[in-house]
Amino acid sequence: MNFALILFVLLVVTGIIWLVDLIWLKKHRSKSDKDPWWVEYGASFFPVILVVFVLRSFIVEPFKIPSGSMIPTLLVGDFILVNKYTYGIRLPVINKKIIDVNRPARGDVMVFRYPEDPSLDYIKRVVGLPGDTVAYQNKRLSINGKPVPVEAEDDYLHPERLYYSKRYRETLGDVSYSVLNDADAPAYIPDASRFSGRENCKYNTAGVICRVPDGHYFVMGDNRDNSRDSRAWGFVPEENIVGKAFFIWLNFSDLGRIGSFK
Repeated sequence: MNFALILFVLLVVTGIIWLVDLIWLKKHRSKSDKDPWWVEYGASFFPVILVVFVLRSFIVEPFKIPSGSMIPTLLVGDFILVNKYTYGIRLPVINKKIIDVNRPARGDVMVFRYPEDPSLDYIKRVVGLPGDTVAYQNKRLSINGKPVPVEAEDDYLHPERLYYSKRYRETLGDVSYSVLNDADAPAYIPDASRFSGRENCKYNTAGVICRVPDGHYFVMGDNRDNSRDSRAWGFVPEENIVGKAFFIWLNFSDLGRIGSFK
């Protein structure tokens, strides 16, 4: 469901009703006459929809985490806020950038339209920028031939599934975060698609090595062995970017998680 399109249609319809009533209908209606129901509702909802549309399209948008691909950074059920302007001002619905602000940086947690089905929004961590060579070999990440610094942490217990994953602290630029690996999961990528730009990638028994094309980004989930990401379906085009995740504002199962991510 394209919520942005639905919101835009509602904005146009209620806006037209409000405007027609303001410049024509109201002048031909006596003060004792009651507003028609469609005018009353349309004119009342228009300012509310306008505020929601502007906030959601240009400033901040809420998302709910649907899967465990970003554990332990983000958990299933986290409600997060996404900064819509940090990567540039985009026209709503068509998502065309009109004002450039910043570019995604390594380590950013980014929301984007899934390249294989742009009607779906995905969230992953940016690890490779345009022109980078990203290598994920034997479950270790390297950028442009330099291994990303990593330190072992205490094993992570998945509370709902009651099993442990190896946990490491990875430092990518100025950003430090935890990633998970499962000891029994293979290092190779078993389900890679025939995506556009696959010729930039080399797959082997140790994983994958990719050169990121211009105007694209390489993203991965922090739950490395339970995330289908750029290793499998390729690169995120610039035009698919939605925004940067920066805040957990609610989790019904654990209120203590509010504000725990930025």
